[in-house]
Amino acid sequence: MSDTVVAVILGIVEGVTEFLPVSSTGHMILAGHMLDFGGEFASVFEVFIQLGAILSILVLYWDKFVHMLRPRKLSIRRGGLSLQHVIAGILPVLLLGYLLHKPIKEYLFSPFTVILGLIAGGILMLVAEKAAGRPVVRSVESITIKQAFWVGLFQILSLWPGFSRSGSTISGGLLLGLSRTAAADFSFIIAVPLMSVACVYDLLKVWNKLNVGDLQMIAIGFIVSFVIAYLSVVWFLRFLNKSTLASFAYYRFILAAVSYYYFFAR
Repeated sequence: MSDTVVAVILGIVEGVTEFLPVSSTGHMILAGHMLDFGGEFASVFEVFIQLGAILSILVLYWDKFVHMLRPRKLSIRRGGLSLQHVIAGILPVLLLGYLLHKPIKEYLFSPFTVILGLIAGGILMLVAEKAAGRPVVRSVESITIKQAFWVGLFQILSLWPGFSRSGSTISGGLLLGLSRTAAADFSFIIAVPLMSVACVYDLLKVWNKLNVGDLQMIAIGFIVSFVIAYLSVVWFLRFLNKSTLASFAYYRFILAAVSYYYFFAR
């Protein structure tokens, strides 16, 4: 299989799964094993296509980011999304992710651990949908600092590959009284600084392994990931206006079963 085809496939996988509650990390691990795409360059490539997905969120929520960065938004103000909300939402997972980065990479990045994460994350989503009452926060602009922090605590679950960052944060949001769209909006907004920090951290460690000859494959993956992620988020937000997370949970169970058969039962 040519490098171009691999770049397109992985760009699509990353773009579709990064912000849907199905675990992009889990899908990338499984796809990488299936395509026999691994090693040092694979690590570099995956960081760049993640940056493509991040850029799509920055474009979609540009107005909100600009609004938060205005000087008058630097102070906590009731009834509006601020930088304090974002910090509260990302601080728990940043701290724990930094402390546990090495063991997570060493012990949790395998098909079997991803399968476990897919199942556990799917169960959480079904529980959240069943336990959630009538939402008290219908817009992301109405979220409180306390709710943002608690969503951030749920986000810690996503450190386990296969669990899904958006799946854990949206499920946590539902349990905390947020509507599906408010939870999704907040999940996507806090993804930008969080994923940017994680990508830069990973990129600094592998930058010296990048060759000029790899740039074409990286550019293709980046562009494909950006376009597909943009379309996926637009579709997902419309989907949440009239549907639940249950279908994604069932998809996760099916993917876990198929993956188990592919890797361990054939």
